[in-house]
This record gives sequence, C-alpha cells and structure tokens, in this order.
Amino acid sequence: MRDSTEQAPADGGSQAVSRVLAARLRALRKERGWSLDRAAQETGVSKAMLGQIERGESSPTVATLWKIAGGFACSLTHFLVDPVASAAGDAPLLRRAQAVRAKPASDDMLVAPLFPFDAAMGFELFELTLLPGYVRQSEPHAAGVTEHIVVTQGRMEVLIDGAWTPLAQGDAVRFSADRPHGYRNAGAEKAVCLDLIHYPSRQ
Repeated sequence: MRDSTEQAPADGGSQAVSRVLAARLRALRKERGWSLDRAAQETGVSKAMLGQIERGESSPTVATLWKIAGGFACSLTHFLVDPVASAAGDAPLLRRAQAVRAKPASDDMLVAPLFPFDAAMGFELFELTLLPGYVRQSEPHAAGVTEHIVVTQGRMEVLIDGAWTPLAQGDAVRFSADRPHGYRNAGAEKAVCLDLIHYPSRQ
C-alpha cells in the first residue's frame, strides 16, 4: 500500500472531509493541551504532516488516520463525521452508503462511515471498498477493541494472528484488533465489506 502518500484535498466531498479532520484535530490538541511535537510523539505521525492536516492542506491516508485516532485514543469516525451534519440528520436509516462514502486518501480503499461511534453502544460501522491490489497491515488498536467483518461483495483476506484468512461474499469473521492485523484484495475485482468496530467501556 502507499501509506506514505498523502495528497492535497480535492473538491467537493473530499474538501468537506478535510475540513472536519482539520477542526477535530485542532480541537483534540487544544483539549489535551498538546503541542504539535507532543501530538507527533503520541501518534507516530510527523509534526509537519499534522500541521498540514490541521490547515486543510493535506488529506491523510486511512492508515495515517488510524495512527492519529490511536494516538488520541478516539474512534476513526470522530475524524470523518461532521457533528453538526450528524445532529441534523439524526435518523438511524441510511438508504445508500454512496451518500456518505468518503475517500480520505489515495490508498485504494473507500471508506463509508455508516454509523458513527456511539459511546452508549460502544461501536462504529463502516462500509469498506478494497480496490484490486489493495493491502494494508494495521497497527494494534487500543486494548480490548474487536472488529467484525462481513463481506458483501467479492473476495478479500484478513490478517489474523499472523495468517491471511480468505473470505468470500457472505463470509464473516470477528477478531481482536488490539494486535497487528490487516486487509488485502489480491483479486482483479473490488471487494466490499462491512466493518463493525467495537470499543470496550471506559468505565
């Protein structure tokens, strides 16, 4: 994958995502009283890149966004979903994932946050589209985080406990995401899956 490749935000939806990212990142740093140097230490993302994201000058890859979310100990949708828009469109029914699909990177994975993180329920739900040739090995999430994958189209593989597990349409798997894991599409057609990420209670 091309984790190191970041790009300037494009028009339309990508600009909206970049604005949400910038505002959320600035707010989290202010809330914690972190400098850019401290944020870089906690997330493993360079100070320069964090500054560009905060200014809306760069759109991070999904892998980079996961690092930022992990460093701040928050959900991925915290950076993807506009709280004002979420409050205005409160209905729990989404008729088409296309309406909320976002691509915060040119790393061959489309991300649609279907249900943003809800602290009362402890989970967030994404539709992930893996384009042909996509591969990503993810760093561990916070302790106790689990992922639930359901393949809705095509074929893909999930890295669990050091081994790639093949999945076809209709297959489902649950695994501990607080250890190294990954996703890949070695085929010639796109693969689509639902990814429910459950976070343990902080109580």
